[in-house]
Amino acid sequence: MELVEKTIEKICSFYVSDWHLVTMLLPYINKEINEKANIITILEKDIEQNIKTLIDKLNLKNKEKILNINWKKTNGIKYSEIRKKIKEEIIEDKLNIIFINGKKNYIDIVNKNIEKFLAENSKKYKEINIKIINCFEVGDFNMNIIDILSEHTRILNTSGEKAINDVFDGYEKKAQC
Repeated sequence: MELVEKTIEKICSFYVSDWHLVTMLLPYINKEINEKANIITILEKDIEQNIKTLIDKLNLKNKEKILNINWKKTNGIKYSEIRKKIKEEIIEDKLNIIFINGKKNYIDIVNKNIEKFLAENSKKYKEINIKIINCFEVGDFNMNIIDILSEHTRILNTSGEKAINDVFDGYEKKAQC
């Protein structure tokens, strides 16, 4: 499992509505596409219409590339489905950013399946740079925020990637057992 931890950076994000999520993601994705990142989505909720509506209102360089990303709900999160998606969409010589949105339980299952796949295929994927951005629905997790923050290295908000303690003043990461 140690190889997986070295190849994956986990970032968390929190959103209150689909519009909030899309408003936060679009500038970030535009920037990452400019830097040649590969974007993969695993979504509990379809946000395609929100993306299309907002992208028409913004002046983004990469509109077509953003619209070509799959913003529809992912049908299935079983290990075999996640394995197939990662195998088909990961690009070996690029930063691969995997956006996952939804409720905590959905995100946890998807993350476990991605980690299992990467651990089983560690020789092939050990050199690949992967960033997982887990976007949590705010109304879903209640008091688990400290646990969520402790599982991630950074946080993504409307101003980009930040250190967690820059966003949550006084936060200290829980010790891992």
